[in-house]
Amino acid sequence: MPMDEQQIRYAPGRVRDAILQVMSLSSRPLSVKEIETRVGRMIGAAPTSSIRSYLRLNTPELFVREARGLYTVRGTAAGGTPRVSPATQQWREPVRFGKATLYHADCFDWIERQGNNTIHAVVTDPPYGLHEYTPEQQAKLRNGRGGVWRIPPSFDGHVRSPLPRFTVLTPEQLEYIRTFFLVWARTLMPRLVPGAHVVVASNPLLSYIVSGALAEAGLERRGEIIRLTMTMRGGDRPKSAHDEFPEVSVMPRSMWEPWIVYRKPIEGRVQDNLRKWGTGGFRRPSQDKPFGDVIPSAPTRKAER
Repeated sequence: MPMDEQQIRYAPGRVRDAILQVMSLSSRPLSVKEIETRVGRMIGAAPTSSIRSYLRLNTPELFVREARGLYTVRGTAAGGTPRVSPATQQWREPVRFGKATLYHADCFDWIERQGNNTIHAVVTDPPYGLHEYTPEQQAKLRNGRGGVWRIPPSFDGHVRSPLPRFTVLTPEQLEYIRTFFLVWARTLMPRLVPGAHVVVASNPLLSYIVSGALAEAGLERRGEIIRLTMTMRGGDRPKSAHDEFPEVSVMPRSMWEPWIVYRKPIEGRVQDNLRKWGTGGFRRPSQDKPFGDVIPSAPTRKAER
Protein backbone atom coordinates (compact mmCIF):
# COMPACT_ATOMS: atom_id res chain seq x y z
CA MET A 1 0.00 0.00 0.00
CA PRO A 2 1.42 3.44 -0.89
CA MET A 3 2.65 5.51 2.00
CA ASP A 4 0.06 8.26 1.48
CA GLU A 5 -2.75 5.71 1.68
CA GLN A 6 -1.41 4.36 4.96
CA GLN A 7 -1.88 7.87 6.35
CA ILE A 8 1.20 7.88 8.55
CA ARG A 9 0.46 10.32 11.34
CA TYR A 10 2.94 12.39 13.30
CA ALA A 11 2.42 14.84 16.13
CA PRO A 12 1.26 18.24 14.81
CA GLY A 13 4.21 20.21 13.50
CA ARG A 14 6.71 17.34 13.54
CA VAL A 15 7.03 17.04 9.76
CA ARG A 16 7.12 20.83 9.48
CA ASP A 17 9.92 21.13 12.04
CA ALA A 18 11.88 18.33 10.37
CA ILE A 19 11.64 20.04 6.96
CA LEU A 20 12.85 23.35 8.39
CA GLN A 21 15.70 21.76 10.31
CA VAL A 22 17.10 19.58 7.52
CA MET A 23 16.94 22.46 5.06
CA SER A 24 18.73 24.78 7.47
CA LEU A 25 21.58 22.25 7.64
CA SER A 26 22.21 22.43 3.89
CA SER A 27 24.52 24.93 2.23
CA ARG A 28 22.81 24.48 -1.16
CA PRO A 29 19.28 24.21 -2.58
CA LEU A 30 17.66 20.81 -2.07
CA SER A 31 15.29 18.93 -4.32
CA VAL A 32 12.02 17.59 -2.95
CA LYS A 33 13.48 14.08 -3.10
CA GLU A 34 16.53 15.14 -1.10
CA ILE A 35 14.34 16.87 1.48
CA GLU A 36 12.19 13.75 1.75
CA THR A 37 15.27 11.54 2.23
CA ARG A 38 16.78 13.76 4.93
CA VAL A 39 13.46 14.16 6.74
CA GLY A 40 13.17 10.37 6.68
CA ARG A 41 16.55 10.03 8.39
CA MET A 42 15.35 12.35 11.11
CA ILE A 43 11.82 11.18 11.93
CA GLY A 44 11.20 8.17 9.71
CA ALA A 45 9.26 7.92 6.46
CA ALA A 46 6.97 10.88 5.79
CA PRO A 47 4.39 11.15 2.98
CA THR A 48 5.81 12.92 -0.07
CA SER A 49 2.50 14.73 -0.47
CA SER A 50 2.88 16.32 2.98
CA ILE A 51 6.35 17.62 2.15
CA ARG A 52 5.35 18.95 -1.27
CA SER A 53 2.26 20.58 0.17
CA TYR A 54 4.17 22.31 2.96
CA LEU A 55 6.78 23.62 0.53
CA ARG A 56 4.13 24.89 -1.87
CA LEU A 57 2.00 26.58 0.78
CA ASN A 58 4.96 28.30 2.47
CA THR A 59 6.81 29.63 -0.57
CA PRO A 60 7.90 32.43 -0.59
CA GLU A 61 7.18 33.16 3.10
CA LEU A 62 9.51 30.48 4.51
CA PHE A 63 11.19 29.02 1.44
CA VAL A 64 12.85 30.31 -1.71
CA ARG A 65 12.36 28.40 -4.94
CA GLU A 66 15.85 28.71 -6.43
CA ALA A 67 15.00 26.72 -9.57
CA ARG A 68 12.44 24.18 -10.72
CA GLY A 69 12.03 21.73 -7.85
CA LEU A 70 14.90 23.22 -5.80
CA TYR A 71 14.30 24.99 -2.49
CA THR A 72 16.21 26.81 0.24
CA VAL A 73 14.94 28.00 3.60
CA ARG A 74 14.57 31.75 4.00
CA GLY A 75 16.48 33.74 6.63
CA THR A 76 15.98 32.53 10.21
CA ALA A 77 13.01 30.26 9.50
CA ALA A 78 14.64 27.22 11.07
CA GLY A 79 15.57 27.20 14.71
CA GLY A 80 16.44 30.87 14.79
CA THR A 81 19.74 30.03 13.11
CA PRO A 82 20.46 32.10 10.00
CA ARG A 83 21.79 29.93 7.22
CA VAL A 84 24.53 30.86 4.78
CA SER A 85 23.23 31.59 1.31
CA PRO A 86 24.27 28.89 -1.18
CA ALA A 87 25.37 31.64 -3.54
CA THR A 88 28.15 32.59 -1.11
CA GLN A 89 29.60 29.07 -1.01
CA GLN A 90 32.58 28.64 -3.31
CA TRP A 91 33.99 25.17 -2.79
CA ARG A 92 37.61 24.67 -3.80
CA GLU A 93 39.20 21.70 -5.51
CA PRO A 94 40.60 18.89 -3.31
CA VAL A 95 44.20 19.29 -2.18
CA ARG A 96 46.63 16.40 -1.66
CA PHE A 97 49.10 16.58 1.24
CA GLY A 98 51.29 13.51 1.49
CA LYS A 99 48.96 10.53 1.75
CA ALA A 100 46.02 12.74 2.75
CA THR A 101 43.44 14.48 0.56
CA LEU A 102 41.75 17.60 1.91
CA TYR A 103 38.21 18.30 0.70
CA HIS A 104 36.52 21.70 0.94
CA ALA A 105 32.84 20.76 0.86
CA ASP A 106 29.55 20.60 2.70
CA CYS A 107 29.96 17.51 4.90
CA PHE A 108 26.43 16.21 4.23
CA ASP A 109 26.84 16.50 0.47
CA TRP A 110 30.31 14.91 0.55
CA ILE A 111 29.20 11.97 2.69
CA GLU A 112 26.16 11.34 0.48
CA ARG A 113 28.45 11.03 -2.55
CA GLN A 114 30.44 8.20 -0.94
CA GLY A 115 29.55 4.58 -1.58
CA ASN A 116 28.16 2.28 1.09
CA ASN A 117 30.73 0.42 3.22
CA THR A 118 33.63 2.65 2.13
CA ILE A 119 34.59 4.65 5.25
CA HIS A 120 36.75 2.84 7.82
CA ALA A 121 36.89 5.50 10.57
CA VAL A 122 35.81 9.04 11.40
CA VAL A 123 37.66 11.39 13.77
CA THR A 124 36.17 14.88 13.93
CA ASP A 125 36.36 18.02 16.06
CA PRO A 126 33.25 19.88 14.86
CA PRO A 127 32.14 23.39 15.81
CA TYR A 128 29.56 23.48 18.57
CA GLY A 129 26.55 25.64 19.20
CA LEU A 130 26.17 26.58 15.51
CA HIS A 131 24.63 29.79 16.85
CA GLU A 132 28.06 31.35 17.42
CA TYR A 133 28.84 31.11 13.69
CA THR A 134 25.83 33.12 12.54
CA PRO A 135 26.66 36.44 10.79
CA GLU A 136 25.37 38.42 13.78
CA GLN A 137 27.55 36.60 16.31
CA GLN A 138 30.58 36.67 14.01
CA ALA A 139 30.24 40.46 13.72
CA LYS A 140 30.15 40.77 17.53
CA LEU A 141 33.21 38.52 17.76
CA ARG A 142 35.18 40.75 15.40
CA ASN A 143 34.09 43.84 17.32
CA GLY A 144 35.42 42.25 20.50
CA ARG A 145 32.29 42.70 22.61
CA GLY A 146 28.80 41.35 23.08
CA GLY A 147 27.27 38.13 21.88
CA VAL A 148 28.03 34.56 22.92
CA TRP A 149 31.80 34.84 22.46
CA ARG A 150 33.97 35.29 25.54
CA ILE A 151 37.22 37.20 24.99
CA PRO A 152 39.76 35.80 27.50
CA PRO A 153 42.23 38.25 29.06
CA SER A 154 45.77 38.40 27.68
CA PHE A 155 48.35 36.47 29.69
CA ASP A 156 52.12 37.11 29.62
CA GLY A 157 51.66 39.22 26.52
CA HIS A 158 49.81 36.46 24.65
CA VAL A 159 46.39 37.24 23.16
CA ARG A 160 44.13 34.24 23.73
CA SER A 161 41.58 32.97 21.27
CA PRO A 162 37.88 33.75 21.90
CA LEU A 163 35.67 30.99 23.29
CA PRO A 164 31.92 30.53 22.79
CA ARG A 165 29.71 30.48 25.88
CA PHE A 166 27.83 27.19 25.70
CA THR A 167 25.94 28.03 28.89
CA VAL A 168 23.87 30.69 27.09
CA LEU A 169 22.39 28.36 24.45
CA THR A 170 18.59 28.16 24.49
CA PRO A 171 16.65 24.86 24.55
CA GLU A 172 15.83 25.46 20.88
CA GLN A 173 19.52 25.85 19.99
CA LEU A 174 20.41 22.72 21.96
CA GLU A 175 17.75 20.81 20.02
CA TYR A 176 19.29 22.13 16.80
CA ILE A 177 22.63 20.59 17.83
CA ARG A 178 20.91 17.25 18.48
CA THR A 179 19.22 17.39 15.08
CA PHE A 180 22.50 18.19 13.33
CA PHE A 181 24.30 15.17 14.78
CA LEU A 182 21.33 12.85 14.34
CA VAL A 183 21.02 13.65 10.63
CA TRP A 184 24.82 13.57 10.27
CA ALA A 185 25.14 10.15 11.91
CA ARG A 186 22.25 8.63 9.96
CA THR A 187 23.77 9.94 6.73
CA LEU A 188 27.11 8.45 7.74
CA MET A 189 25.86 5.03 8.92
CA PRO A 190 25.49 3.19 5.58
CA ARG A 191 28.84 4.57 4.35
CA LEU A 192 30.72 3.12 7.32
CA VAL A 193 32.11 -0.40 7.08
CA PRO A 194 31.04 -2.74 9.90
CA GLY A 195 33.24 -2.11 12.94
CA ALA A 196 34.21 1.42 11.87
CA HIS A 197 34.80 3.73 14.83
CA VAL A 198 33.42 7.28 15.01
CA VAL A 199 35.31 9.51 17.45
CA VAL A 200 33.85 12.97 18.08
CA ALA A 201 35.46 15.73 20.15
CA SER A 202 32.99 17.38 22.47
CA ASN A 203 32.86 19.22 25.79
CA PRO A 204 31.34 18.34 29.18
CA LEU A 205 28.34 20.63 28.66
CA LEU A 206 27.19 19.22 25.31
CA SER A 207 28.59 15.70 25.07
CA TYR A 208 25.36 14.12 26.35
CA ILE A 209 23.42 15.65 23.44
CA VAL A 210 25.89 14.46 20.82
CA SER A 211 26.16 11.03 22.42
CA GLY A 212 22.39 10.57 22.48
CA ALA A 213 22.07 11.57 18.82
CA LEU A 214 24.75 9.10 17.69
CA ALA A 215 23.16 6.29 19.69
CA GLU A 216 19.72 7.10 18.24
CA ALA A 217 21.24 6.85 14.76
CA GLY A 218 22.24 3.24 15.43
CA LEU A 219 25.89 3.50 16.45
CA GLU A 220 27.16 1.56 19.49
CA ARG A 221 28.66 3.54 22.35
CA ARG A 222 32.20 2.34 23.13
CA GLY A 223 33.23 4.77 25.86
CA GLU A 224 35.09 8.07 25.87
CA ILE A 225 38.66 9.16 25.33
CA ILE A 226 39.61 11.81 27.88
CA ARG A 227 42.03 14.48 26.69
CA LEU A 228 43.63 16.19 29.68
CA THR A 229 44.07 19.88 28.96
CA MET A 230 43.84 23.19 30.79
CA THR A 231 41.27 25.51 29.25
CA MET A 232 39.94 28.97 30.02
CA ARG A 233 36.39 27.65 30.43
CA GLY A 234 34.80 27.68 33.88
CA GLY A 235 36.15 28.40 37.32
CA ASP A 236 35.05 32.04 37.37
CA ARG A 237 33.52 33.77 40.38
CA PRO A 238 29.92 35.06 40.19
CA LYS A 239 29.63 37.81 37.59
CA SER A 240 29.50 41.30 39.12
CA ALA A 241 29.88 39.78 42.60
CA HIS A 242 33.56 38.78 42.67
CA ASP A 243 34.29 40.61 45.92
CA GLU A 244 31.17 39.37 47.68
CA PHE A 245 31.85 35.71 46.85
CA PRO A 246 35.66 35.46 46.47
CA GLU A 247 35.74 31.74 47.38
CA VAL A 248 33.06 30.60 44.90
CA SER A 249 33.51 29.18 41.39
CA VAL A 250 30.23 29.17 39.47
CA MET A 251 31.23 25.97 37.67
CA PRO A 252 34.37 23.78 37.65
CA ARG A 253 37.32 24.94 35.58
CA SER A 254 37.46 22.56 32.65
CA MET A 255 40.66 20.49 32.74
CA TRP A 256 39.62 17.74 30.36
CA GLU A 257 37.91 17.25 27.02
CA PRO A 258 35.70 14.25 26.20
CA TRP A 259 36.04 12.54 22.82
CA ILE A 260 33.03 10.26 22.58
CA VAL A 261 33.65 6.88 20.95
CA TYR A 262 31.06 5.00 18.89
CA ARG A 263 31.23 2.05 16.53
CA LYS A 264 29.09 0.68 13.74
CA PRO A 265 27.94 -2.83 14.77
CA ILE A 266 30.38 -5.52 13.70
CA GLU A 267 29.67 -8.57 11.56
CA GLY A 268 30.01 -11.68 13.71
CA ARG A 269 33.07 -11.82 15.97
CA VAL A 270 35.70 -9.08 16.20
CA GLN A 271 38.30 -11.42 14.66
CA ASP A 272 35.98 -12.08 11.71
CA ASN A 273 35.39 -8.36 11.25
CA LEU A 274 39.13 -7.61 11.41
CA ARG A 275 39.88 -10.20 8.73
CA LYS A 276 37.16 -8.96 6.37
CA TRP A 277 37.10 -5.19 6.96
CA GLY A 278 40.23 -4.41 8.99
CA THR A 279 38.09 -2.65 11.61
CA GLY A 280 36.54 -3.27 15.00
CA GLY A 281 39.30 -2.25 17.40
CA PHE A 282 42.04 0.29 18.11
CA ARG A 283 45.70 -0.21 17.28
CA ARG A 284 47.78 -0.72 20.44
CA PRO A 285 50.78 1.63 21.01
CA SER A 286 52.83 -1.57 21.45
CA GLN A 287 52.12 -5.27 21.89
CA ASP A 288 52.57 -4.91 25.65
CA LYS A 289 50.57 -1.69 26.03
CA PRO A 290 46.82 -1.51 25.40
CA PHE A 291 45.14 1.49 23.85
CA GLY A 292 44.04 3.73 26.74
CA ASP A 293 41.26 6.24 27.17
CA VAL A 294 43.25 9.04 28.88
CA ILE A 295 45.59 11.21 26.78
CA PRO A 296 47.69 13.94 28.47
CA SER A 297 47.91 17.02 26.30
CA ALA A 298 50.13 20.10 26.32
CA PRO A 299 49.42 23.50 24.74
CA THR A 300 49.72 23.50 20.96
CA ARG A 301 53.32 23.97 19.93
CA LYS A 302 54.25 26.81 17.59
CA ALA A 303 55.32 24.39 14.86
CA GLU A 304 51.85 22.76 14.89
CA ARG A 305 49.91 25.99 14.40
